[in-house]
Amino acid sequence: MTITARRSILILRLSALGDIIHTLPAVVALRQAYPSAKLGWIAEQPFLDLVRSVAPVDEVFPVATRRWRKNLLASRTRHEVAESQRSIREFARGGTAIDFQGLFKSAVLARLSQAEERFGFSTDAVRERAAALFYNRRVPVDQSRHVVEWNMELARAAGADASLPPSIQDRCLRFASGTAQLEALVTSSTVVLNPGAARFIKLWGVDSFAELAARIRQELDLDPLVVWGPGEKETATEIAGRSGARLAPPTSLPELTFLLSRAPLLVSGDTGPLHLAAAMDRPVVGLFGPTNPARNGPWGALDHVVESYSSAQLMNQIAVDAVFRRVQEVWR
Repeated sequence: MTITARRSILILRLSALGDIIHTLPAVVALRQAYPSAKLGWIAEQPFLDLVRSVAPVDEVFPVATRRWRKNLLASRTRHEVAESQRSIREFARGGTAIDFQGLFKSAVLARLSQAEERFGFSTDAVRERAAALFYNRRVPVDQSRHVVEWNMELARAAGADASLPPSIQDRCLRFASGTAQLEALVTSSTVVLNPGAARFIKLWGVDSFAELAARIRQELDLDPLVVWGPGEKETATEIAGRSGARLAPPTSLPELTFLLSRAPLLVSGDTGPLHLAAAMDRPVVGLFGPTNPARNGPWGALDHVVESYSSAQLMNQIAVDAVFRRVQEVWR
């Protein structure tokens, strides 16, 4: 039975921002291949609005796996899990599920969906090997390539025929939401600095960002603007205070998307805003230490990376001078 006979295609990519962005081209390719199929996407609650805005899907199914694990016996948890499972099964039963995440939890959700075909990466490519036990269509990938290409291989195995990853620039721009006040923050000389990251090992540090911001101001006569997310205000404030950079106001994700869509340049570690800006075809400089830029770098701008992955794999081994030179190169 081929996928063309299926009534549904269920996408599993629960989080996070950058990973969802890297999955989106594959989902667009699936929609192009199967315009009449129903597409659904399972995502963690913080990313529901993003998926609804940018993905060509008919339904989005919320999950809260971390909270559920912490409160397994709570009545609210039982109710939410039961309702989630019911709606996902109603959508996916007898159809196709494609697990782009490769974790045990995402693979279990694919199995519980009662999809007849369950695509996932081969055992040597999944992030958690046990996940492959729940697939009946295991897809080998060239692990030297970028994760966007990994995801495209899954989509092709399921029948998408796009030879190249489709552009998602316009889709990401749809998510942007701003005001005249926010628009005024970004001028033709603004360099946006994003010092935050979800994982400590991906942080470049206050000293490095402050020195870079000061050199951008003093030597290039440009205007650094430090953006920040939840829990990052203190770090951003210190960088701005020590360098003379401007501090951005608090922004929602749609508002940050708005700022990035207008920024002449973004400097950031391996985190969601970097990949979002790259997807919108904005100039970026990416800083990579513990993660491989060949696999996880800003898609379309891999030559704009400054990395220590090939040597120490530590963010503190990335020299400010090397980043400053890359900023000069990209700005030109």
